[in-house]
Amino acid sequence: MVKPFRAQEVLSALGSVEVVAATVREAMGYGRQKNRLNQYLGSEYNASFLPKVEITVFVEEENLEDAIRAIEGQARTGRIGDGKILVLRCPFGAIGW
Repeated sequence: MVKPFRAQEVLSALGSVEVVAATVREAMGYGRQKNRLNQYLGSEYNASFLPKVEITVFVEEENLEDAIRAIEGQARTGRIGDGKILVLRCPFGAIGW
């Protein structure tokens, strides 16, 4: 999960890693900034969910560390909401072509 303005840089960085497959989705999320109130045209509204981009990347295990470094290098801004990297094992036979 990354901030929308960092998504293209993350995808470009992943170009240097051998990726088996990838999916990009628009998403909404919240974390430590939850329950923040904003104002628009004099009315308050709850901004609990902020726009995010979910990037799902399938890489072979030997490329995992390179993929994580590529994502971190481009997604990290040092501010709240930088996103998360979740690593799950996926048997290669589970990806159908």
